[in-house]
Amino acid sequence: MSIERMGSESEVRKSLFALGIELDGEGYHPGAWRRADHEPERLLGPQVLRARVAAAENAGFTFASFDDSITPSATAIGGRIDAVTRAGFVAAGTSTLGLVPVVAATYAEPFHISSQLASLDYASRGRAGWLAADDPGSARTWGAAPRVGDDEIRRERVNSIEVARRLWDSWEDDAVVRDYAAGKFLNRDRLHHIDFIGETFSVKGPSIVPRPPQGQVVVFGYDTAGSGLDVALVSGVTVAETLTAVRLAREAGVPRVLVDLTVALDIPGASASERLAELDADTVADHAARLHFSGSTADLIALLTELSAHADGVRLHLAVIDEDLPALAHYVLPALLRAGIAHRPVPGSTLRANLRLPRPANRYAKELTR
Repeated sequence: MSIERMGSESEVRKSLFALGIELDGEGYHPGAWRRADHEPERLLGPQVLRARVAAAENAGFTFASFDDSITPSATAIGGRIDAVTRAGFVAAGTSTLGLVPVVAATYAEPFHISSQLASLDYASRGRAGWLAADDPGSARTWGAAPRVGDDEIRRERVNSIEVARRLWDSWEDDAVVRDYAAGKFLNRDRLHHIDFIGETFSVKGPSIVPRPPQGQVVVFGYDTAGSGLDVALVSGVTVAETLTAVRLAREAGVPRVLVDLTVALDIPGASASERLAELDADTVADHAARLHFSGSTADLIALLTELSAHADGVRLHLAVIDEDLPALAHYVLPALLRAGIAHRPVPGSTLRANLRLPRPANRYAKELTR
C-alpha cells in the first residue's frame, strides 16, 4: 500500500502523531476470549484492566479508549463495567495515558455526563477525553421516546456536546477562592447560568463541578457534521477511502483527525492469518467499517509511518489484546518513537497538550468587568 507524502506539511504532522488503543473487552474479534491469557470471569476484575492500562502507558500510547453501551452487544461475551467507572478506576494509577471513555449522548442527561467527565479530568490530573457516541437502541432502557432518523440522533448528540461545553465553562478558572481567613470559598460572580433550551431538554446550570483542569475535556467522535469535536475518528475499507475520510474531516474544521485501524499481528508461534482463521472458525469478526491490517510488525510500522503524513494519529483495535499488545509494545511503538514519528507523553502533561490542542478560553469570562 502506497501513500503519497506531502512534503514539509507531513513533517509537521508527524510531530503530532498520536497513538491510541481501544481496551474494551478481549479485543475486536468476538472470539478473542478464547485466546486470552486469563480465565473469562477475570475480565471484569481489576487486575486485568490495571495490567492492560499499565502496559499501554509503559509502551508509550497517547491515550486509551474504553467502549461502552447501555444495551448488550449481539456478539459480546458476558458483561462490562461502564466506561467512565473503568477510566476513573485507573486514573490515579496512571501518569501519562489519556483516558477516553465512550459515553452515549442519545438519551443520557448531558448535565450528568459533563459532571462525570469533569470529575474524571480531576482524577486523572487533566487526561480525560470523551468519545461522544450514539446509542439509539437504548430508548426503552432510559424510558424515553425513541429518536427517529439520523437527523434526530445527531441533534441530540450535538446538543449534548454543546451543553457539556457550556457547563465546563460555567465555572471560571478563579471561581474557587479558598480564603479561609475571610471565610470565603467561592466567588459567585465567577459562576454562570448556561440557559440552554433544546428540542427535548433544557439546562440552566451552572455545573456542580468546577471547571476541569483542561478547561474543556477533549471530545472525540465519528460524525463531523455540526459536531463540535476536538478529535475526529475516521476510517474506510481501503487506504484510499480512509484518506478521503481524513480530508473530509479536515475540511469540516475538526482540529485533529485520527484513523481507526483494526490490527492482527504475527506473533511467535502463529501468523496473523493463522490466528484469524482459528478465531473465524467459530465466529467471523465484522470489521468492514474500519481499515484493517494483518501481518508483521515491520509492515505495520511501514503503514503507520505513511499514515503519519496525512493523519494526526491512529487508534488501534486489536484482534486479541493479550497477544497483540505485547507485540506492539516490544516492536512497533519503539520503532515509531526512535524514528521521531510519535512521542512518548511525559508525566504532568494533559491530554490536550499531548494532542497539541490549546486550552480553550472560558466563553463566559468576557461578560465580567475585571
